[in-house]
Amino acid sequence: MQIKLSEENKDFFQRVYEVVRLIPKGRVTNYGAIAKYLGTARSSRMVGWAMNAAHSLPDVPAHRVVNRIGLLSGAGHFSTPTQMQELLEKEGIEVKENQIINFKEHFWDPQVALRID
Repeated sequence: MQIKLSEENKDFFQRVYEVVRLIPKGRVTNYGAIAKYLGTARSSRMVGWAMNAAHSLPDVPAHRVVNRIGLLSGAGHFSTPTQMQELLEKEGIEVKENQIINFKEHFWDPQVALRID
């Protein structure tokens, strides 16, 4: 499916990429957490579309964004079927059967991490 990018969508995608660039090595987040942080809680699917378009951007660690239960749902958009898992494992995250082991321990919540008090 090809997404036609309006200026509004381009801005949204850029905001998603700004958040994804802040995810620390060895941590992951999910589409919904990014959407919620951006104030658009119902747009997790749009975050997914942004991530599908991010794999050619070298400075966006798309491999650190997974679905709400830690499944590597975006793995099919990488250069090889195992690249997403390999990148996560290089950062110390264990993956079994396309799912992050101990997902909650590795979860990075932008709402908490980027909170301004």
